This record gives sequence, C-alpha cells and structure tokens, in this order.
Amino acid sequence: MDKKTIIGLVLMVAVFVGFSFYESKKAAKYDEWKKGQIEMQKALAEKQAEERKAMESLSQEERNMRDSLERVRIANAELYKFGSSLQEARNAEGETLVLSNDVIKVEFNTKGGKIANVTLLDPRYTRFAEGERTEQVEMMQPEHEVFGVELKSTNDNTTFLSDEFNFAVEQTKEESADVVRMTLCLSEDSALTYVYKIYNTGNPSRDYLIDFSIEEKNIARHLASSEELKLAWHSRSNKNERSYQNENMATNIIYFEEGSMEEFDRSGKKEKLENVSWVAYKQQYFTSAFISPEELTLDAEFKNSTKEGNDFMKEFSSTISLPLSKDKTAYNYAFYYGPNDLKIMEDVELNGEKVQLDEIIPLGGWLIGWVNRYGTVPIFQWLSKLGLGFGLIILILTIIVKLVILPLTYKSYMSTAKMRAVRPEMEEIAKKYPNPDDAMKKQQATMELYQKAGINPMGGCLPLLIQMPILWAMFRFFPASIELRGEGFLWANDLSSYDSVLKLPFNIPFYGDHVSLFALLMAVALFGYSFMSYKQQSATTAGQPGAGMMKFMMVYFMPLMMLSFMNNYSSGLCYYYFLSQMFTMLIMFLIRRTVDDEKVRAKLLAHKPKKKSRFQERYEEALRQQQDQITINREQRRQRH
Repeated sequence: MDKKTIIGLVLMVAVFVGFSFYESKKAAKYDEWKKGQIEMQKALAEKQAEERKAMESLSQEERNMRDSLERVRIANAELYKFGSSLQEARNAEGETLVLSNDVIKVEFNTKGGKIANVTLLDPRYTRFAEGERTEQVEMMQPEHEVFGVELKSTNDNTTFLSDEFNFAVEQTKEESADVVRMTLCLSEDSALTYVYKIYNTGNPSRDYLIDFSIEEKNIARHLASSEELKLAWHSRSNKNERSYQNENMATNIIYFEEGSMEEFDRSGKKEKLENVSWVAYKQQYFTSAFISPEELTLDAEFKNSTKEGNDFMKEFSSTISLPLSKDKTAYNYAFYYGPNDLKIMEDVELNGEKVQLDEIIPLGGWLIGWVNRYGTVPIFQWLSKLGLGFGLIILILTIIVKLVILPLTYKSYMSTAKMRAVRPEMEEIAKKYPNPDDAMKKQQATMELYQKAGINPMGGCLPLLIQMPILWAMFRFFPASIELRGEGFLWANDLSSYDSVLKLPFNIPFYGDHVSLFALLMAVALFGYSFMSYKQQSATTAGQPGAGMMKFMMVYFMPLMMLSFMNNYSSGLCYYYFLSQMFTMLIMFLIRRTVDDEKVRAKLLAHKPKKKSRFQERYEEALRQQQDQITINREQRRQRH
C-alpha cells in the first residue's frame, strides 16, 4: 500500500467520523426541539382545559357579562381602527336595490356599494339543464362578489376594503338612464361615491354597458396608496354550459394591452400587467368586463373549480390600479355585462371611442379571423335574418363554402388524375433505378417526366393548403358562435355543445362518458372520404415505401382520432364536418364520372414541354451535383475496401 492510498483512506475515515459526529449533534438538537414542542402542546392543552373548566363553573350572568365585555373590546378596537363613521357603516345591514332595462337586470347591494349580480333577460340566454331550460344566465354569484377601494386606517395604517361598509344610496333619473349614487363617509370632511348609470336606449351595445364613476372628496389620507386608487374585484363565474371541459377551457381572464388582446396563462398564476385598457372575466359565451379610458395597471389571477360537480367554473381575482390626479375629483369608467356577440361587442364605446371588446371572441388569428369576420359571420347573420332553422343554415353555409372552394377541389383532383396517367412511365423509372444509391437519379428522371408532361408535383397539395384557412375558420367559428347556443336540430338540443344519444356508465379515456351521434356520423363520413381519396392516390403510391402505413394513418387512424377529439365538441361543428365530407365525396364522384383518364393521358403525352424556368434549372443542377458527390463517395468507399 503506497503513501497516497494511506492518505486517502485516512481522509475518508476522517470525513466519515466527522459526518457521523455532525449528524449525531443535529439529531440531539432535533430531539431536544421535538421534546420542547411536545411540552408546549401539553401546556397549551392543559391551559385550554383549565379555561373550559373555568367557563363551565361560571354562572349564566357571569357568562353574559364576559361576552358583553368582549363585544365592548371589539367595538373599541374597531372604533380606534375605523373611526366612528366607518364603524357605524360597518355594522349597518346592507340593502338590495334592483334596476333593469330591456336586456339586463342589475342587483345592487349597499354593503360595498357594488353591483352584486347581473341577470341577462334575453330569453335565449338560459343556463343548461337536462330538462327544460328556464333559469336565466346570471353573471356572478352575489355571495362571493367583492368590489371595493383599498383603504387604510389613519390610526394604525392597517388596510381594508370599502366593500366591508354600508353605503348610503340615492336613486335618480336622467334622460334615458337610471342613476344610482352610493356614498360612503370616511370622516366628517371626506367621502367616497360610486355612480352607476343604466341606459335603456334599445341599442344592445349601449344597454349592456353600465357607466361607472368614482367621485372622491378629500380621501387621499384614507387611501392605501397616495398615488393611485386600488380597486379589488373578486368574482365567481357560474357553470352555464353542458360541457364542463369546454366551458372551463374557454373561461379565462382576457385583457387589452397596448392595442392587442391577450389571454392569461392557463395555469392561472398571478400576473402583473401595465398599460391595460380593459380587463374581462370571460366565460364561454358571456363576459364581465371593466373598461377604462386611461391605461391602468393590473394584478390578477384565477382559480379553477376543484371538481366538475361544483356550481362555479372559475374564481377570478384582480387588483386594478387607477392613476390619481390632483386636478380631478371624478373618474369615469364602465362595466360590460353581456353576451360574447360580435355584432354587439364591436360597437361598444366609451367616451365616443370603440374599445375593441369584440377581440374577446376567439375567431382565430389575423388570417382565420379575417375569414370569419368578413366571410362566415356575415353569411351566417344574413341567413339567420331569413328566419331559417339553424340546421338548414349550416347546410346552406356548407354548400356556399363548397362552391367557393370548388375550383380548388377540381384542380386538386386533376393533379391526382395526371399523376395516375403517367404511372407506366413512373414504373419504368423505378425499374431503371432500383438501387437506393441512385435515388437522386430517380428523382431527377421523375422531375424531367413531370416537366415533359406538364405536371406540377405540388398541384395536389397547394389547393388543399389554400383550403386550410377556411376549414380552420369553421373550427373556430362554431364553438364561438353564441347564435347556436340553446338551438336544437334533430336529436341535438344544443348545437353549441355535444349531442348525447347514449350515456355510458363509465368514462373512456380520450373519448368521454357518452356517445355523440353527430361525431360518429362525422367519423364515418371522414372514413369514406379518406378511403375514396386513398383509392385514387394508390395508383401513384403503390409500391412506394411506407404505403401501408400511410393507408393505416389516412383511412383508419385519422377518423378514429377525430371521433375521439370531436365527441365532446360542438355538435354544430360535427354536423358541419359531416356535411362537408359528404359533399366532398359527392363532388369527387361527379368529377370522377366526367374526367376520362385515357384522354388525360393522351393530352399529357401530346404536351409540348415549356422552357425550363431558372428555378427548375438550378434545382436540377443541384440534383446532378448531389448525385455526382454520391458517386464520388461510393467510389472512395469501394477503393478503401
């Protein structure tokens, strides 16, 4: 054993002994701490037992006296913290005031001076029920609604909310608006006033909007912050739709920041935002929004309902920081409580300027949103005005969409027909270059064949890619369309949600606990279309590597995957996709009957090739160079072996 080994062993033993000694010291300290905790708990239990025994020994008169002294102590503490005006307002009982127009019923509560609840009066806006839908949608749960300014005690600097206190109420009328003034006296010379105005103009964009003003009188010393007014707004959204999964996914906090709409992180973690114009507690089809003419700062978060059986969907919480000005004593804002209806939201204004509240409706990105906003929505609204049933409207919409993309469908089919027509030549090329090392030569020969016959190899793909924005637009439009909500067709009683013809006694992963017939019909139609498309393409893909896998993915896997995905989705969307696939198969069948493959082949063989483009020449030159490099590498490997 050499010197280094001995030193290493000594160091290892020293470390082991030192670590053992250190751990034993820690264990002793832990045992001592644990013993102290046990003794403290024991002493606390004994003290509580003595107090209970002492209470039991008191007479009823002595107990009443003790309770009275405790109430006096609490009252004195509140008097010191709030002052006489606020203490009286805190102990007063709240009153309810109800006002309404043609579209909303607003319930005010003097406790907090707030809007406690808003009920939508449109008979279309009812909550989902397994039987008859008779309960109107309510935007919040009154017992959990909190809205108030953050204040501070002038004595001990502790903070509290104005929501805890009872406001004096005054109701007046001016022109076409009902006016409610809620005032809280903070001290003899200071007061906080909320002013609400509810209009009844017959214009939903105006009537769903409640003007809200904050008037202050010498309240700077009572505010939690001397530079800004902080509003705390907490609310719970009710469960209004059939599908918990879809409604939960669509319910979120939305805000408008520096000219663009943004959505909260799905995890609901707290975010601090600046330069915000409005903040909205968005449900799947309804929204509660606070709108400001000036940019504000926002701290917000939300919590999900813990389980599907709860009566609420999400619990929202925001702190809205509003800038204060020494030159102003009144600040004007607005609330929107209403449906996510494009034609209503796009005309919502504050101080004569549109607030772009319609950005809340998820119509898709700039391209998809453009297709929906200026294509799908106007057609849908026009057909709705004709008084047609929504099943018929979707049918007509499908026909219109198919007519619009018919030229692309025809071009895609003709590209496939051309590929089938040159199949003999393709087989000759495959026989000529069977070696995998000649893949570049094979590809070059194929390109020359396409150029000679006048075939665009991308001709079948490009039309399909061009159709994708329309297909995706429909995918975004149907689940976001409030017009479909509660509308029935055939066996589906709500086209905005899934239809269920069979309730399963168990849940199938990735599928659900029910059978949607429209989703099933859509999957069958997709299988038929995929099978038809594969048969047409098999002439050009037969013998190619992976053809079997492509058939499985295209014909079998895709319909099953779509069935699993769409089973919990909007039945209106499933119905549209079913019609779309059926019409596509019909169109493909008719085109097939009118196109003669022999004539297509004869035309291709008689085609006079055009002069190659510079791009094609550069592409072919790159293929030649790549093939030459492969040949050189092959020769080098052969020489080495």
